[in-house]
Amino acid sequence: MAFSHIKDGASHTKAAEYLKFSRHIVNDWVRKFYAEGLEGLEEKSRAGRPCALSDDQLQESKSYVLARSIKETGGRITAQSLVDYIQEKFQVEYGIHNICRLLHQLNFSWITSRSKHPKKSEEAQEGFKKIPIGNDH
Repeated sequence: MAFSHIKDGASHTKAAEYLKFSRHIVNDWVRKFYAEGLEGLEEKSRAGRPCALSDDQLQESKSYVLARSIKETGGRITAQSLVDYIQEKFQVEYGIHNICRLLHQLNFSWITSRSKHPKKSEEAQEGFKKIPIGNDH
């Protein structure tokens, strides 16, 4: 759309205003287009630090989380316990923030169920639900 506006005589600034982008972004697009053609406008892969764990280690970490996420005795796995596990098992140091990103990469979410006490009584809970509270009609 920016190139269409520019072709119709709009300045880079006006094209940016029409599209609600910064002029700097539109200038970058135009520069890349003239230097590399349409290929210059394609999204490039972004380099970053490679993961410190191998694919096998990532799968083993995922299995560790899955095996400990639901306990018969109650409780939950914590990010710190995964930090400790990876440090002990693979001698790789991660901080809590990076463990959270690693968990996201392994398709885990932060949605958790309410924990359950190991000595809970289903009968007591059902009986409690049936007690009238005064505003039931």
